[in-house]
Amino acid sequence: MEGPPDGEEEEEEEEEEEEEEEGGLDVPMEGPPDGEEEEEEEEEPVEDPNVAKGGFTWRIPGFNVLKERKIYSETFQVGGYQWRVLLFPRGNNCEYLSLYLDVANADELSYGWKHTAQFFLSVVNQLDEKNSARKETSHTFNARESDWGFTQFMPLGEVHKPGSGFLVDDVLVIHCEVEALKEENYLWDSKKETGCVGLKNQGATCYMNSLLQTLFHLPKFRKAVYRIPTEDAEPNSKNIPLALQRLFYKLQFQETSVATKELTRSFGWEAYDSFMQHDVQELNRVLCEKLEEKMKGTSVDGTISNLFEGNVMNYIKCVNVDYNSTRKESFMDLQLDVKGCKNVYDSFDKYVEVEMLDGENKYRAEGHGLQDAKKGVLFTSFPPVLFLQLKRFEYDFMRDTMVKINDRYEFPETLDLDMGNRKFLAADADRSKRNTYSLHSVLVHSGGVNGGHYYAFIRPVLDGQWLKFDDERVSKVPRKVAVDEQFGGSDAKGAKGLPPPSYNFVKFSNAYMLVYVRNDDKGEIMCKIDDSDIADHLREGMLQEQLEKEMKRKEKDEAHLFTVIKVARDEDLAQQIGHDDAWFDLVNHDACEKFKLQKTASFSLLKEQVAEKFGVPTDQQRYWLWSRRQNHTYRPTRPLTPAEEAMKIVQVKELTQYSKNQPALDLKLLLERTSPGIPKSIPENDILLFVKYYDPHNKTLRYLGHLFADAQKSITSIYDRLAQMAGFEPGTQIEVFEEIKFEPTIMCDPVDPALTLHQGQLENGDILCIQRKIMGPEMQAVQYPTVPQFFEYVINRVKVIFKPINGTDASSDLELELSKQDSYVQVVEELARELGLGDHRLLRLTKQNVYSGTPASSALRYNSFERLIDILYQYNQLATTFYYEIVDMPLPDLEKMKVLTIKYHNQSTEFVSEHEIRVPRDKTIGDVLALLKEQLGEEASGELRLMEVYFSRISRIFAETLPVDAMNDQYWTLRAEQITGEEKELGQGERVIQVCHFTRDPAHPQAVQNFGEPFLMVLHETETLEDIKPKIQTRLEVKDQQFAKWKFAVVSASKVEDLEDEDIVLARIPEESMGQLDCYLGLEHEDKLPRRNPPTSNRTYERPVRIFGD
Repeated sequence: MEGPPDGEEEEEEEEEEEEEEEGGLDVPMEGPPDGEEEEEEEEEPVEDPNVAKGGFTWRIPGFNVLKERKIYSETFQVGGYQWRVLLFPRGNNCEYLSLYLDVANADELSYGWKHTAQFFLSVVNQLDEKNSARKETSHTFNARESDWGFTQFMPLGEVHKPGSGFLVDDVLVIHCEVEALKEENYLWDSKKETGCVGLKNQGATCYMNSLLQTLFHLPKFRKAVYRIPTEDAEPNSKNIPLALQRLFYKLQFQETSVATKELTRSFGWEAYDSFMQHDVQELNRVLCEKLEEKMKGTSVDGTISNLFEGNVMNYIKCVNVDYNSTRKESFMDLQLDVKGCKNVYDSFDKYVEVEMLDGENKYRAEGHGLQDAKKGVLFTSFPPVLFLQLKRFEYDFMRDTMVKINDRYEFPETLDLDMGNRKFLAADADRSKRNTYSLHSVLVHSGGVNGGHYYAFIRPVLDGQWLKFDDERVSKVPRKVAVDEQFGGSDAKGAKGLPPPSYNFVKFSNAYMLVYVRNDDKGEIMCKIDDSDIADHLREGMLQEQLEKEMKRKEKDEAHLFTVIKVARDEDLAQQIGHDDAWFDLVNHDACEKFKLQKTASFSLLKEQVAEKFGVPTDQQRYWLWSRRQNHTYRPTRPLTPAEEAMKIVQVKELTQYSKNQPALDLKLLLERTSPGIPKSIPENDILLFVKYYDPHNKTLRYLGHLFADAQKSITSIYDRLAQMAGFEPGTQIEVFEEIKFEPTIMCDPVDPALTLHQGQLENGDILCIQRKIMGPEMQAVQYPTVPQFFEYVINRVKVIFKPINGTDASSDLELELSKQDSYVQVVEELARELGLGDHRLLRLTKQNVYSGTPASSALRYNSFERLIDILYQYNQLATTFYYEIVDMPLPDLEKMKVLTIKYHNQSTEFVSEHEIRVPRDKTIGDVLALLKEQLGEEASGELRLMEVYFSRISRIFAETLPVDAMNDQYWTLRAEQITGEEKELGQGERVIQVCHFTRDPAHPQAVQNFGEPFLMVLHETETLEDIKPKIQTRLEVKDQQFAKWKFAVVSASKVEDLEDEDIVLARIPEESMGQLDCYLGLEHEDKLPRRNPPTSNRTYERPVRIFGD
C-alpha cells in the first residue's frame, strides 16, 4: 500500500484518490549513470538541469532489539531540500515493514511549500544485492503530506527469515535514491520546449503511453491510421480506429498533454483495467491485429504487415541421411534473450543457434526412422520497422517466482543485420535491401517485477534530437541518457556530492523494447504528413470540438455572472414517472428545460422566455419553489408571491438557499399553468398534491397530474376527483397511499380517511398514489396487489446472471430477475425452476471474483445468506454474476461430508489413478483408507498409508486415528501408496527416510528446486551411498546412462551437503527427519518432465490484455 504513514480525514482521502486516478503515482526513477569500462576514458554523467539527484544508505545495527515504534534516519540533502527515511520496524499497524521518505524540516518551511520528487526505497539483500526488495513512486510533498511511501513495503516474515539476506548479523541496510524536481519547472511546457506533447496517465497506463508515442512517431503508421474510413462512427463510441485517429490528431495539434480515456473506452476497458499494468508487447500485438482487421478492403489494406511483419524459416536437417524439413513463419516482433548476452548481436546469434537432436532426443525423419539432426531458425526477411522485445522478465524455477534481469545489455544506434556475411539469413532470403537499421525508440521499464514505471526515448527525426516521453512531460535529452544509460547493469558510483555506497546497486531502469527503422525504407516510413492525409470529417469534427471547448471554457469563466433556471412542468413529470426506472419522487430537474439568464435580470424576463418557449401566457404562469425535506425528498414547497416575482433573478435564487454556508447551485422552479380568468391566489387552507396511478394487473405506474385540496377535510373529500383523474367509472372504490420516502427504505402508507389532511400531516408537494381497490380472488391473481408492494419490488429487483461453472458457451448463461431481499433458498429455487431441476438442494453456487472475472476460490455453503443483497457487493462493486453446478447429492448432506481427492501411486512412485473419497466429518483416516481400498480392489492388496505432499516434498504421514475434519487439504496434494514389507518390519539399526528429487542453479548452489515424486526408503545405519544407489535405480527404473549423471546430497532447510560414495547416509540425517523442513536424501538430476507454464506476473488477479471495441 502506497501513501502517508498516518490516515488523514475521510474527505482528504477521497481527494487523494481522485488525484491518483488523474495522474497515477507510477513516476519514473532513473539510477545514477553507468560507469564505463576501465580501458575507456570515463565520461562525465549528463545531468538533467531540471532535476537534482542524490542518494543515502542507512545501516541499522541491533534491528531486533529496537524498542521504538518508528525511527528516523539521519538527514540528507538533495536539491537543497532536507530528507530523511522513516521506518516502522514492526510495521505500521500491519505485518509488514513500513518505509517512507520524509521532509525533515517540514515544520520550518514557509507557508504553501511544495517539493515534488521521484524516489525509490530499497531494503538491501546483503547476500545477493540483485534480490533486494525495492519499490518506487513519486509524490508532491507539502505541509499536509510531508511523508510518503509504503505501509506494506515487505512482509516482516521475509525480513526475519534466516538466510534471506535482509538481516545479517542483526543489521538492516536501507538505501534511498531521490530525484527532486526544481520548483521553477512545475509549469513545464512540453510543446514549447520540444514541439511535442505528452499523454496523461490514467493510473497505470504509462506502459500504453510509451507504446502510443512510439507508434505516433512512425509517420507511415500514423498516416495509415488517419486513412481508415471512420465517417459513420460516432465519437466516444467503441470504434477503435476513430478513437486512435482523434488521439493522434490531438498529439499532432494540441498544445497541452492529451487524455487517453476515450481510447481505453473504445477498447471496452473498465476503470480497473486502467489501474493494471500489462505487457507492452501483448498490447502492441492486440492493437495491431484490431487495426489490421479494420484496414481490410480499404486503401491502407496490408499496411500493418508491410510495416512490421518479417519471416523466419524453421528447419531440421538430418546429419547422416539426405532429409530436410522446413516451415516458414511470420513475426511482428522478436523476443531476444538478455540473460547470458552482452548485446543485441549476441542475442541474434543465440536466436539462430543450432540445436543438435541426438541421443534420446533424436529426430524421427519420415522414411528414415530416428536420426541425428540439426535444428535451427534463419530469417528469410526483416521488416521495415523492427520491434525487439528484450526478455527482461523471466520465471526463476529455483525461486518459483518471476524475476527481472537488470544485467547490462548494449544496443547500437545503427544495427547491421547483414553482418557476418549475412549469417542470420537463409539461403533464399530476400536480399533486395540492406538490412541496416537506425534506432528510433527505446522503451524503458524502471522498477521491479512487482511493478514500476514505463517511459520512452524517441527520435522523431532519425538523425535528430532524442526526446524523453514520460507521460505528460516531454523533454530533450542527450544521446547518452537515451541510449547508454538504458543498457542496465550495476552502478557502484554514489550520487553527486556523496561517497560511493557500501553496496553495488543494480540499475533498475533499463531498456525492455527497442524499435529500429531500416535505412533503405527511412524515406517511406518517416514521411511527411500534410492536411490531405487527414480526413475532412476528422479535421472538421476536431475543430468543431475545439470551438465547443472554448465556448464551454468561456461559459465557465463567465458562469459567475449568470444563473441557470431549471423549470419543471406537469409534462415533464408525466414523461419521467413510470419510464426508465423512474418511480419515486417527482422529477429529474436535469432533464427539464433550462434557461440561462444574467443574475441581475428581472424575473419577468424569465416569464417572457417561458411564454415564448412553452406557449404559456405570462398571466397564467405560477412558479413554486422547491426544497429538500429532512427525509431527503425534494418537493415544491410554496408559490412565489407577486412581490417576489418582481425581484431580480439573483434575489429569487437566494430564496432557495439551504443555509448561508450552502448556497443553491442553480434555481429550480415548478411551473403551474393557471386557468384564464380565475384568480391566481390560492385559498388559505388549500394544499398542492401530486397524483400517481398504479395498475396492479400491468404492474405500471404513471403520473396523473396535480390538484388542490382543503387540508381541513379528509381524503374522502377528493375521492371523486381522484377517480375521475384515473378514468374510473363513478362509484369505483379506490385506495390512496402517501409516498413519503424511498431511501434508505420505502415508506408508503395508506392515507387515513378518518383524519383530515392536516391531521394526516399532508402538505404542499406531497404525493398521493392511487389504485383501484382489489379484493378476494383478484388479489391472488396479481403479483403485487398494492402500491407499497410494487414499490418494494421495483427498488429491490436485480438481474442476476448464472453461468455453469465448467461451461464456456455464453449461450448457456441464464439471466433471472430476482429481489435483493430474496433468501438463499428463494434464489436457488428460482434457478432450479429455470433449469428444470426438481430439487434445489442439488445446486451449489459460487460467486464471481469481480477483478478476475472467474469463479471465487470457494463455493457458497447451503443457506449461506439471509438476503441476496448481503452478497451482491464486493469491494463496493455490484457483482451480479454467479456460477452454478449440479451436485450428485443434496448440498446440505454433501457439506456434512469431507471430500478428499487422493492420488494413488505405485512402488515406483508413478501416478496410477485419482479417487474422490467422501466420508462423514466425524470419521478417521482409517475410514478413508478403507474406502480407497474398496475402490482400488485387487490393485491394492497390502496395507495403505495416506501422505501430504507439498512442492514435491512429503510434509506429513497421517495417522489412521486422525479425524478427517482436522485435515487441511486445500493446498496440499494427498497421496496414497502401499506400505512395503521392510518398512513394517524394521530391523535393528534401520530407519525410514524421505528421498526427493531436486535441481539447483550453479550460481546459487544452496538454493534447490524440488520436482517429481518424493518417496520413503528404508536404510541401515551402516549403508553407504554406494550401497543404496542400486536400490534407488531399481525402484525408480532408471537407465544406466541416465543414472550415471545423477548426484546425491543431504538437503536441509539451511544447507546442501554433497555425498560421496563412501559416505554413510544415515549418519548425515538426524532422527525423525520426516517433516517438510527437515533433512532428506536428495537426488540431483535434470527435470525432464514437462514444466507448467510459469505465471506472467505475480500480481494478484492478473488479466491478459483484451480489446473488445470495434
